[in-house]
Amino acid sequence: MSDTTRKARFARIWRGRTTRDKADTYERYWLETGIDPLLARGAIEVQMLRDDRATDTEFMTISTWESIEAMTGGKGGDPTHAHHLDRDRELLIELPERVQILRLLEAHRGHTHQAKR
Repeated sequence: MSDTTRKARFARIWRGRTTRDKADTYERYWLETGIDPLLARGAIEVQMLRDDRATDTEFMTISTWESIEAMTGGKGGDPTHAHHLDRDRELLIELPERVQILRLLEAHRGHTHQAKR
């Protein structure tokens, strides 16, 4: 099924923190290595958010999925178990063990307005 016909029913939310001096490095690293594995496992969409605070930076990854089973690639297992990238141990303050899974009740997209000529 293409992404236009699959419907996101669940959001999987991962949170991780790094020190401010490692935040830019982690952002680049995650953008290079963190998106493709989620899409390959069946995520419909992947978003990364960043919150710079006084002494640390929190990153949040939100991926949307058609089903909880899709999160495990149909292999069973615990979908709330966090998966780590190779450099997470080096770059993050602590390794999160769990992700949050929320049922997506409703989603709306704004309309694109075209300028009148």
